[in-house]
Amino acid sequence: MLVETSGVLLKVRLTPRSGRRSPPCANHLGYSSDQSSDAPKEPSTRADPFVLNSLHEGFLSASQFASSPVPHFLFKIFSVPLITMISTRFVLTSILVAASAVYAQTPAYLSPVLLEAGNNAGKCLTASSNSNGAAVSIQSCTGADSQKWTFDGGSVKLFDNSKCLDVVNGQDVDGAKLQIWDCSNNGNPNQQFYYTGDYRLAWTNHGKCVDLTGGSLADGNQVQVWSCTSGNANQVWNTGYHISSLPEKSENGQSGTNNCGTSTSQDSQCQTAWINDVDDFCLWAPPSTGTIGDTERIEVAWCTKSGRGARTIPDGTLQGVHFVKTPDYVQVTGVGDFTKINVANGDEGGELDPHGADGNGNPIGGLVFGNTFGSNLQYHEWTSFISYNEFCFRACVGPNAARNCQHIYDVMGCYWNMPANYDSGVFESCDADDDEPMGVYGTSTWFQGVSPTPDPHPAAASSNCRTVPTVGVSSLKKKRALEKITALPTSTPF
Repeated sequence: MLVETSGVLLKVRLTPRSGRRSPPCANHLGYSSDQSSDAPKEPSTRADPFVLNSLHEGFLSASQFASSPVPHFLFKIFSVPLITMISTRFVLTSILVAASAVYAQTPAYLSPVLLEAGNNAGKCLTASSNSNGAAVSIQSCTGADSQKWTFDGGSVKLFDNSKCLDVVNGQDVDGAKLQIWDCSNNGNPNQQFYYTGDYRLAWTNHGKCVDLTGGSLADGNQVQVWSCTSGNANQVWNTGYHISSLPEKSENGQSGTNNCGTSTSQDSQCQTAWINDVDDFCLWAPPSTGTIGDTERIEVAWCTKSGRGARTIPDGTLQGVHFVKTPDYVQVTGVGDFTKINVANGDEGGELDPHGADGNGNPIGGLVFGNTFGSNLQYHEWTSFISYNEFCFRACVGPNAARNCQHIYDVMGCYWNMPANYDSGVFESCDADDDEPMGVYGTSTWFQGVSPTPDPHPAAASSNCRTVPTVGVSSLKKKRALEKITALPTSTPF
């Protein structure tokens, strides 16, 4: 958060007084018409990811909801009374004078990372070779060395940090193409980039962002720089990993691991989850008995399939499961006895997402993958609730992923956020239309904490449902074998 007092610009980091999530300040929340956010500011004059994500944890004004890929907000506060008012809700945990040293912002995920197109997580920023002048284009993600980028010293590097992302000839014009070139030791301005709070890769001090030329996802499309525009999906670049080269840990402060292997153990600390179907998904739950509020940072994956390196959900835990695939997300909801996966009895639970109060996610380092929209595709936007007797989990793709997987309604629970079938004794998988976005009613947006609370949207229409008798633990290897058999022709065509 930016605070301006007596002409001095300060960057303020806000956190709730306790380690638990606090409900939002109702007197600062309300209905608002949708609006666009500003273009990213340079590192010295913008809030870092901690601030951007802390704001939605407990303080939003009606004018702050943005239509950019994630809500992000800048404030200028000119009066001491207003600062005092805010401090009654929050503790000011750090203040940094922005006029001091300027540091480029980097992603929460630890390098090296893939830079995946916001329109399609299966397409990655790729260097055509490791030679000077090699074009940087969009290509299908393979996890090759030509796609593994490292954020270091204000530059974005490749090939053991020997080559840097570089604007051809430093042309400060819309449409200038990108290449790689030997990294400079003296801060070559053509090679200076920073990662914004809304997942854009901005060219430092130029007001331009790395842009998917023409919006084309065709392999070989050379990317360009273009004036930064809020909400432009062509300028969204998610950081992530290829399933073949998952790191031990993806974020600082992570308690578990992402490179989980293929074994199964009820003591596993695996923090890589999957969501594929009614009988193939994982839930986030505590590693040992506790409430979700107390353990949200360290939750581990509990899965219906053995062989993912995670813990398995004990048979009898799930008493009803409803899975839907829509054009823009997959979702699984249900009921059961989740004390069997360490949720404290009677705990009303909480919300988990990849952002958290400090940008590191709840759980820290939690990754989610699936096969619905592409093989082993990483979901960059997801939201999940779990209590002692109910759960819901949604993972979103495409340019509207953040809108469909909102995570600011963290006290509203499953049915309000994800209206669906929560009946006991029903285990089904369906196609469905997208639900209306959470909190959006016509042209207005409702903010958590305002009275009266609107009713949840009705669940979207579903079709092509198939049922299974129950959902328990089964082998991932057996599932893959059955898929191969199904893929074989049943007769020879004449």
